[in-house]
Amino acid sequence: MKRGFDILHDKTINRSITFGRKERDRLGLRGLLPHCVATQQQMVDRVMVNLDRLPRDIDRYMLLSALQERNERLFYQTVIDHIDRILPLIYTPTVGEACKEFSHIAREPKGFFITPDDRGEMRRILGNWPRKDIRVIVVTDGQRILGLGDLGANGMGIPIGKLALYTACAGIDPELCLPVALDVGTNNEDLRTDVLYLGYGRKRLEDFLTPNAYVLLKKYRPRVLCFNDDIQGTAAVALAGVYSSTRITGLPFKDLQIMFLGAGSASTGIADLMTTAFVDEGVSLEEARRHLWFVDANGLVVKARADLMEHNLPYAHDVKPLGFVEAIDAIRPHVLIGATGAPGTFTRPVIERMSKINHRPVIFALSNPTSQAECTAEQAYSWSSGRAIFASGSPFGPELYEGRTLRPAQGNNAYVFPGIGLGAVACRARTLPDELFLAAARTLAGLVRRNDLDQGSLYPPLKEIRKISLAIAVSVATKAYAMNLAREKRPKNVRRSIEVLMYRP
Repeated sequence: MKRGFDILHDKTINRSITFGRKERDRLGLRGLLPHCVATQQQMVDRVMVNLDRLPRDIDRYMLLSALQERNERLFYQTVIDHIDRILPLIYTPTVGEACKEFSHIAREPKGFFITPDDRGEMRRILGNWPRKDIRVIVVTDGQRILGLGDLGANGMGIPIGKLALYTACAGIDPELCLPVALDVGTNNEDLRTDVLYLGYGRKRLEDFLTPNAYVLLKKYRPRVLCFNDDIQGTAAVALAGVYSSTRITGLPFKDLQIMFLGAGSASTGIADLMTTAFVDEGVSLEEARRHLWFVDANGLVVKARADLMEHNLPYAHDVKPLGFVEAIDAIRPHVLIGATGAPGTFTRPVIERMSKINHRPVIFALSNPTSQAECTAEQAYSWSSGRAIFASGSPFGPELYEGRTLRPAQGNNAYVFPGIGLGAVACRARTLPDELFLAAARTLAGLVRRNDLDQGSLYPPLKEIRKISLAIAVSVATKAYAMNLAREKRPKNVRRSIEVLMYRP
C-alpha cells in the first residue's frame, strides 16, 4: 500500500487536505499536510475562487489541467458541480486556444502519442500505458481541430478534453479512458518551424479529413465499436435540436426542408442521420433526401457539378445551379444549418431572407470555436426581429431583445457522446449503427421542457448533464439489446444497472 508522498503524488488517490486525522496517521501523511482538514465542498469552493482570480480563460484552463494531474477526484467534482462554468473552459471554445498553444503550455504529459517511428511496434508500446482495462479511447490525428485547421500533435487537447467529459458528464471511470494522438506530422509550416513544437516535425503522411474520414468510418464501423464524433455526434445533437424546434414552430419533422451551408463531414453526417430519421417516419429514402439541400463554396450542390466528393452525391439534386441566397429563395428552407468553419457567413441578408420565408426561422451556427461561428446569437435575433430560433456550437450568453430574455441553445456534442459511450460500455455493444444515434437524439429532444422552449432554447440545461447522459445511455443500451448488438446479457433493470457503473468522485 502506498504511503506518504507516494499518495500525494498519485492523482487517482490524492485527496490533499480532505484526508482526516486518522487517515493521515495511518497513511504516513502527518506533517506532510497543513493542519486544516477540509471538506470536499470547501475544496471545490477553493478551486472556483482561484479560477475567478485569473484574468484569462486560457489561464483557467491551465489551472484546471494542473488540478487534474494533481487531484483527479477534486477536478471531476468541480466539473460536475459547476458544469455550466467549467465546460467552456475544458472544452469548446477554450480548448481551441489550448490546442493552438499546446506545445507552449504543456507541463505534465497527458495521453498517448503514436508516430510513424512506432510502426510495427504499436501493440508493444501500448503496454507502457499504466492502465490495462481500457474501455473508451478518443483518438485524433490533429488535422482538423475545431475550425482551426491542422494543429498536429497539439490536437491532443481534444482527446483529453473529450475524455474529461466522458467522466464528468456520464460517469465513465477515468481509469478506463485513453486519449490518443496519431502524430503523423503536420502541414502547418508555423508549427514545424516552431522550436517549441512537441510533435513529429515533418510533413503530414495522412489525415482524417472528410473524404478519408468517411472511408475509414465506412470500413471500420461494421467491425469495430467506434464512431466519429464530428460526423455522428454532431448529427445526433443537431437532429435533437431540430426535433425540439418543431415544438416551437408547430411544423411536423417529416415536412421540413433543411438547408446546410458547408458540405463537409459534419454537415453530411447530420444529413445522413436525418435521412434515417425521415425514413423511420415512413418516408422513402429518395424522398427523404429531397428534404435535404447543401450549399458549399461553389454554390448549391447539384447533379451537374463535376467537383463533388462521393459523400455529397446522394444530396446532389437535379436542379439548376444557384448561389446561397438565391437557393434560399428557391428552396424556402425551414431550417438553416451552418458547419463551415467560416465566420460571418450567415449575413444579414441571409437571416432576413430566412425570416421573410418563415415566421420562426431555425438557425444553427455550429462552427467552433466562437470566433468561427456563422453568426452570433445577437445577430440572429436582431436581424430576425427576435423571431429566430437559434442554436450554436459554442456558447453565447442570454440576449435581451425588446424586453424579452432569449437564451440561445448550445448544440454541444457533450450532450450526446458521453451518454452514447456509457450506454455502449454498459451493454458491451458490438457496433454503433445509426439507430442508436437516432435513439440518443430523440431522448435528448424529449428532455427539453416547455420553459426551455419558451426562452428559445432547444436543449435542456447543461447543469442536468449527468441525468441527460444516463437517459441517453439507457436508450442506447436498450436499443442495442433490442437489435442483438450487446455482448452483455440484458439485466432486469437497464437503468439501474447503468447507474451503478457511474463514477462518482
